Amino acid sequence: MKNAPDKLQWHPAFCAAAGLEFHEDIERLELKPEYNLSKEPIRIDLLIIKEESDRRIKNEIGHIMKKYNVIEYKSPEDALTIDDFYKTVGYACLYKGYGERVDAVPINELTVSIFRATRPEKMFLTLQKYGHKIEEKYPGIYYVTEHLPFPAQIIVTQELEPGEHRSLRILSNHAKKEDVEEFLRKAEEMNTPRDRQNVEAVLQVSVKANDELYREIRRDANMCDALRELMKDDLEDARKLGESEGKAMGEVVGEAKIILKMNHSGMSPENIAQARIWMRSMQYWKEKFRHYYKMRQKKFEKIKINAKVFQTPSDIYSK
Repeated sequence: MKNAPDKLQWHPAFCAAAGLEFHEDIERLELKPEYNLSKEPIRIDLLIIKEESDRRIKNEIGHIMKKYNVIEYKSPEDALTIDDFYKTVGYACLYKGYGERVDAVPINELTVSIFRATRPEKMFLTLQKYGHKIEEKYPGIYYVTEHLPFPAQIIVTQELEPGEHRSLRILSNHAKKEDVEEFLRKAEEMNTPRDRQNVEAVLQVSVKANDELYREIRRDANMCDALRELMKDDLEDARKLGESEGKAMGEVVGEAKIILKMNHSGMSPENIAQARIWMRSMQYWKEKFRHYYKMRQKKFEKIKINAKVFQTPSDIYSK
């Protein structure tokens, strides 16, 4: 059976995008990816805890949020059904039920948010059939009310206003060029380590999911420079790794320099990352060479020691 291709890791990228969405309030929020509800393998995609429950989050996605906020994310390959909706509501109820003490998580301080790239039309119809009301509070943000124990919302990322939600809009198999370009421009203004790490996490998945689009963007010199700047840590790791390994194996240095030249000529970040993996694999051969060299040195030292046992003619005549 053929090996299945590596599946894109959408969920970590989504958590990074969520961090970027709420970066204006990030110091007052605690984001917990893949939060374990119990010792059993039941996890919430993202749990957001507000330090000040009565203070409103600036981003409109967070307007509904209270102190404890259960987040479910569906990748572009995943469906969103009525059962998924109630499962997420169930996760929130379990989170409350597993509190450290009785009523540690008040029901009036709990919300649910579900993210998906496209609108789940069938699920919306079923929700209405079951007596729930759906209101589009903001573009792409649908509040679900009636017959629920706490507020809930469905976020359709491709319907969000582009100006404020680029990080979520580019998490798609069909990202738009203007969204990516604006994301890169705004990302250059983010200087905190946390924001930069989130930007890189979002880009790594977005680039892999939209290879042709990013190839087109790299033809734009300004955008290409911005992309390289945002992922410079990865590129610098590749450069240092290649140089350090090249001290033991000259051929590796040559290969590393070629990779760096390919970067300057517009090589894609994902391919550079693959090159970095390749160079790391060469570390094995570096260690093998070092071990061989040490063994040779020990052998020569032993020969020198044994040689001292035999006197030379000069030693005899000097006596």
